Amino acid sequence: MTASPRAEHDDHPDHRALAGGSVRAGVFGVSDGLVTNVSLIIGFAASGVDASYVRLAGIASAVAGAVSMAAGEWVSITSQNDLVRREIALELRELKRNASAETSELAGMYRSHGMSPKQAEAAAAEVMQDPERAVMVHAREEFGLDPAQLPNPIRVAVVSIFTFLLGAMLPVIPWIAGSGDSARWFSIVIGVVAAGILGAVIAQQSERPWWTGTTRQVAITVLAVVVTYAIGSLVGVNIS
Repeated sequence: MTASPRAEHDDHPDHRALAGGSVRAGVFGVSDGLVTNVSLIIGFAASGVDASYVRLAGIASAVAGAVSMAAGEWVSITSQNDLVRREIALELRELKRNASAETSELAGMYRSHGMSPKQAEAAAAEVMQDPERAVMVHAREEFGLDPAQLPNPIRVAVVSIFTFLLGAMLPVIPWIAGSGDSARWFSIVIGVVAAGILGAVIAQQSERPWWTGTTRQVAITVLAVVVTYAIGSLVGVNIS
């Protein structure tokens, strides 16, 4: 009896469930929201506009970016799932039309994994007795996909919108009640610290040294801030 993906995961609790796409969407959402908004806020602030404009720009960017990212994730994953289901349907049709060739193909895959020819043929023949199970095996072997663990587009979109908002609103906080250089520097500090923490968490989850992830995230954030600050200063001078 073949174990279900859930049972296989339960047998290995130290392995993280990554196939659903929510982890990737969450990490990318926080990172993108943070980098996007701290750089945008500092760019606006560098142009010399009033703090109310900076605050409005930050909030508008957070909301618009979160909605855009969630919509993009939903469209992307929905389209990907539709393509996967189409490939599965085509493969299932081929399995029923040309079972002998598909059995030989599957046996060849098993031999490439180290099985003896006899074992490979026996395993392929057993799998092919159930077309629904056989198409799952073919999908994993041929396309690297697990049809039983396709990401849920709604879940990923919801994760994206909330994590983007979280990351994007952090650098807006100093501008809610403050203004000027103090708010600007607090935004930068919040952005750098949050980026460092996010990088350390990502590195820890992937079992790498924390400082590698921190350095990467902070470097990306600082570079974005420097570029937008320079552009904001240049545009502000030209407008004035």
